[in-house]
Amino acid sequence: MWDAPVWDVVVVGGGPAGLSAAYAAARRGARTLVLERATHPRYKTCGGGLIGVSLRSLPDGFTVPARDVVHRATFTLNGRGRFTRRSSAPLITMVQRDELDAALCAAARAAGATVREGALVRSVIQDADTVRLRVNALAGATAPAAAGSGVDAPAAAGSGVDAPAAGAGSRGDEEVRARVVIGADGSAGITARHVGVTYDQVDLGLEVDVPMPRAAVGPGRDSAGADWTGRLLIDWGPLPGSYGWVFPKGDLLTVGVIAARGQGDATRAYLASFLDRLGLSTVERIHDSGHLTRCRAPGSPVRRGRVLVAGDAAGLLDPWTREGISFALRSGALAGAAAASGDLARYESDVESTLAPLMAAGRRLLRLFEAHPGACHAAVATPPGWRLFTAVCRGELDLAQVVRHRSVRAALALLGGR
Repeated sequence: MWDAPVWDVVVVGGGPAGLSAAYAAARRGARTLVLERATHPRYKTCGGGLIGVSLRSLPDGFTVPARDVVHRATFTLNGRGRFTRRSSAPLITMVQRDELDAALCAAARAAGATVREGALVRSVIQDADTVRLRVNALAGATAPAAAGSGVDAPAAAGSGVDAPAAGAGSRGDEEVRARVVIGADGSAGITARHVGVTYDQVDLGLEVDVPMPRAAVGPGRDSAGADWTGRLLIDWGPLPGSYGWVFPKGDLLTVGVIAARGQGDATRAYLASFLDRLGLSTVERIHDSGHLTRCRAPGSPVRRGRVLVAGDAAGLLDPWTREGISFALRSGALAGAAAASGDLARYESDVESTLAPLMAAGRRLLRLFEAHPGACHAAVATPPGWRLFTAVCRGELDLAQVVRHRSVRAALALLGGR
C-alpha cells in the first residue's frame, strides 16, 4: 500500500485539472497523492492555447513554458473572406501540453503533493469513511514513496483503459485509500463512470503538429511560406459548428479541426482540405492524432459521495470553442479546496454557480454559430466584434457576459440561439 493508512486526498490523473486540484489541496495542508498512468513528459492532443482566465488560474509564481505569444489573429470562412486583426496586448499564450503539465506537476510537488507515475486505477469502491482504489503499478514505475515526499510521477488523463494483467507488463495490483478522491482522468476515465457523468455534446477533434515553415516572402494568402510567429488562424468550417485552427508554437505549428461526432469522414476531409489550403498537406507530421471532447449535460453530477470529478472527467469545457484548459484549472482548484476542507457539497455549488453559466452561454453561441457561421465571421470583422473577441481572450469578459452584451443579445434574438 502506498503509505499508510489513509491519504486525505487522492487525485486520479495528472493533467491540468488533476494537478491544479493537487496543488490546491496540498497547499491547504492535505496529505495529497496523485496517481498518473503515464510518465511525464508525454504528448497530449490539445490546441494548447492559454487565454487570460487560464493564466490567472495557474499556481502562484508559476512560470508558463510559453512557445509563443499571439498578438495577431487571422479569420477565414471555410477558406474565404480572409482578414487579420492585431492587438497591442497579448491575446493567447501558446504551450505544448507535455511542457505545461510537467511544470504543473513540479508546482504540485513543491506544494507538498506526492505524484506517482505508472499507476493505473482499475476500480473505485466507497466505504462509509474512505474510498478504496485498486491500482495497477505498471512495469517501469518507480517504487512507492512516503506521503509528502514529492516524488515525481506524472499522470495521464483518460485512464479508463483496462490495465494489463498482473505479471504482463505490470507489477500487480495494490490498494490505495483516501478520505476524498478527485477524478481528473478524462471523460472516458473510470471516475467519470463511477460518478455517473452524462454528456449532451460529443465532438471529434483532429490535430497535427508540423515543423514551423520558413518565414514569409510577403503578406497575403496563408501558405507554407506565411509568417506565423505571433499569429493564429481561425477558420469557420464547412460542417455545422465546426472550425479549424493554426496555432504557432516556436518551431512547431499545431493545425486542427473539430466538429460534431458522427461525421468522421467529413471531419477528416475538412482537415485534409484545410492543410492543403495552407500549403501543409505534404509537410512531415510530427504528431497526427484525434480525440473526443464531451460536454457535461446540464445538471449532470460532479460528485458521488466522497468522489469528485473535475475538468474533462466532469465534462467541463466551453461547448462553442471546446476550450477546456481554463475549465480544468478552475474546476481542479475548486475540487482541491473543497476536498481539503471536507465540505464536498461546496464543490457542487461552486461548479453550478461559476462554471455552469459559462457553459450555458457557450451552448447559446454554438447554436447561433451552427446556423449562421457567415454572420459570426462578419461580426468578428467589425470593431465591436473584435473588441469582444479580444476581451474574451484576455479574460476581461467571459461568455456569460458576452451573451448579455447589447449587440449579442440582439443577434441571438434575431437569428436564434435561445
